[in-house]
Amino acid sequence: MPDPLRQDVADVARLLVVKVGTRVLTGADGLLDHNRIEALGRQFDTLLTSGRSVVLVSSGAVGAGMGRMGLSSRPQELAHLQAVAAIGQSCLIEAYERVFRSRGRHAAQVLLVADDLQDRARYLNIRNTLRALLDYGVIPVINENDTVSVEELRTSFGDNDRLAALVATLLGAPLLVLLSDVEGLFDRHPSDPAARKIDTVEKLDAGVDGLARDTLGGLSKGGMASKIKAARIATEAGGHCIIASGRDDDVLDRIVAADTVGTLFVGRGTAMPAWKRWLGWSADARGRLIVDDGARGAVVSQGRSLLAAGIRAVEGTFTAGEVVSLVAADGEFARGLANYPADDLRQIAGLKTEQITGILGYCPYDEVIHRDNLAVIRRDAPIGPSR
Repeated sequence: MPDPLRQDVADVARLLVVKVGTRVLTGADGLLDHNRIEALGRQFDTLLTSGRSVVLVSSGAVGAGMGRMGLSSRPQELAHLQAVAAIGQSCLIEAYERVFRSRGRHAAQVLLVADDLQDRARYLNIRNTLRALLDYGVIPVINENDTVSVEELRTSFGDNDRLAALVATLLGAPLLVLLSDVEGLFDRHPSDPAARKIDTVEKLDAGVDGLARDTLGGLSKGGMASKIKAARIATEAGGHCIIASGRDDDVLDRIVAADTVGTLFVGRGTAMPAWKRWLGWSADARGRLIVDDGARGAVVSQGRSLLAAGIRAVEGTFTAGEVVSLVAADGEFARGLANYPADDLRQIAGLKTEQITGILGYCPYDEVIHRDNLAVIRRDAPIGPSR
């Protein structure tokens, strides 16, 4: 019988953002695997036929370019790698369009870098375009713009996991699916015969983060660290995330059928407002406010505004109305719009509200950041993964 929690996730997942990694889309030779594209196309068609919408975030441009140019190995020089990616991007979208068109569907190419989502106006324009494409019944195929952004090319696993999570928050998607070359998150390195897949992660905490590291070599295993970071974004925003094997030809069918496939990261239950989703993950932070534990607890646990009394230090140069990060002993945990410029905050940090006028000569706001303009992006939890 389907797992009740998985069934709930499947029921609300009317819009899915699906990310497919390079190792899923390419074979051992590094070239694009057209059989895998065909399997994905069939599953996307099934999703749309069932009344769902789907957005695809796809890697694989380099592999497609290598095939088009007859290359047997991945170029090492960055400019050549970018050139091959540019060539391969047209091949990749052609491959998707071919399998979609055979089923009466169409693909739409959307090339982005994370910077595109930082500007509020561009962010809204991208959201409106994607919504219009979904209204047409088209499948948006999003990829990192590798001719502009080089981080995806320098490593086997770049920013497409994060990009997929940002797209999910952009659209308020109930479910983010990250298709990888592994079956999910394991309690130890997957090569260990005793390793067991974790079916469900109720809360993301430091213990879960630790599972993304190889204790022998300290290396990210299969890009899992990147995927856990993406899962944290999606779940904190109120959606769910599943990491599963993209080499399973029926993986998406099984997910919407509520099968126990991959690892489910459970969302926090309440969808974050659209404005705060942009503020928390897409906006560019211009500075940092180092706060004490009391301020962190008030913001995270009580949903309160940030007051000057809780600030211990101010970093960066910013004006009133710009985005800043809130940082405690355990790292960044929130972002918000500052009501005061950096120079003023340095003078009033640690002071009570009634002392501000005496220092600055004015007090336009009681709050340094009002709770309506503050997004919590990380909240530690005492419980870890469960099976």
